[in-house]
Amino acid sequence: MKNEGKVEAGDDAPPFCLPDQDEAEVCLDELSGRWRVLYFYPKDNTSGCTKEALDFSERLQDFRELGAEVLGISPDSPKSHQKFREKHALSVRLLSDPEHRVLAAYGAWGTKKMYGKEYQGVIRSTAIIDPEGKIARIWKKVRVKGHVEAVEEELKSLVSKV
Repeated sequence: MKNEGKVEAGDDAPPFCLPDQDEAEVCLDELSGRWRVLYFYPKDNTSGCTKEALDFSERLQDFRELGAEVLGISPDSPKSHQKFREKHALSVRLLSDPEHRVLAAYGAWGTKKMYGKEYQGVIRSTAIIDPEGKIARIWKKVRVKGHVEAVEEELKSLVSKV
């Protein structure tokens, strides 16, 4: 993949097919012609990831009214995603990327530091993909508080320009 892990606004969105929480295959190109919001998160049932998933679920209808599909992607298994959705009554669709291929392609897998130690992990980030399959906006190293609102405002702005 050209420029792997270094995607920027204006680049073609790296294509993928991943299983969702029900083990149904979801391919990015099946959603072409629509806006897509991909958010990459580290782990089901952790505090920040739960807050982000709840925020996206709470605003999912608003995103859909703007013509966008929202997909959360983490290394967790479909079974973990299913339990996570049930436990928190989430409506957002969650995709499983245990081999980190999609995470890496979007720059959401890399070196992190905690307590002075380096390790490989998910870098919380979000991408908006336009109906033509180009990355319209990307956020790297996201802070959860206020992020979903910022994504929604950016999407409104992008949609209004089309």
